Amino acid sequence: MELRELRSFTTAARFSSISKAAEYLGIGQPTVTTHIKKLEEEFGTLLFDRIKRPIQLTLPGRSLVELAGPLVEGLNSLVAMTAQAEERGPVAVASTADVIPHTLLRVVRVFLHRYPHIHLRIRSGRRFEVLNMVEEGEVDIGIVEGPVREPSFEFEGLFGYERVLITPLEHPLVGNGLESLDQIAEWPLILMGRGTYTRSMLEDEFQRRGLSYEIVVELDSMEMIKRYVALGMGVSVGPRLAIEPADQKELGVISLANHLPVDQAGFVTLRGKALSKPARSFVTVMRDTLAPAGSRR
Repeated sequence: MELRELRSFTTAARFSSISKAAEYLGIGQPTVTTHIKKLEEEFGTLLFDRIKRPIQLTLPGRSLVELAGPLVEGLNSLVAMTAQAEERGPVAVASTADVIPHTLLRVVRVFLHRYPHIHLRIRSGRRFEVLNMVEEGEVDIGIVEGPVREPSFEFEGLFGYERVLITPLEHPLVGNGLESLDQIAEWPLILMGRGTYTRSMLEDEFQRRGLSYEIVVELDSMEMIKRYVALGMGVSVGPRLAIEPADQKELGVISLANHLPVDQAGFVTLRGKALSKPARSFVTVMRDTLAPAGSRR
């Protein structure tokens, strides 16, 4: 017994007509007849009384409709729901906190304009947490700073970014210039939490140089860090992508491209995992929005 045979049978029972069932299902009338005959052979009884028109169910036929009808309807609904899910999502994305309020916001704005009916879920985490969410299948796509070289992931770079020193407007480092990272270590630091990508890079460099330093405020948001820096509580180091043009009215911003690596940010997926159609659409929007024109696929 096959599903297509049950579908032909229940449809013929619904319309009391083999020809109408064939038209509804988009198949030939002989095919519907063959399906019904196979069921009758399997059950060893007639399912339709074909003497009169329209055809009528026999007693065994009515019993089979009562049993198979809900099953076929449920499976038909499942197919429709699966197709709808493929079109509407959701798309689950995880990103580091530096990217969410600036870079990712640009992508989301374009994506929702193009695909207003696709559901989007966004989670935030530190770099290793984002990678873990991708690996565990909790999200479809992870957006991180810095390349990912682990064999379980596929990484595609989208744009380069540099780190910057963030200071109050009238800070001495703004006027005198920055010649070495040693000068940063002399000031109270306001940084993201331990284990975040830029902080780990900065601390590794301080320790390599044997520098002592003091972290006076530790926060989980570059937006809050900028506010505390503007108040004069210390200086910070973060990605330039977290700096908006309006920030420079309250903050000094100094490039660290000569002191810390210029990295590439991009997105990661689990190697070998097939992305849904909505997730592939999100990737396309990311490429269109963030990747330099010459590097778009």
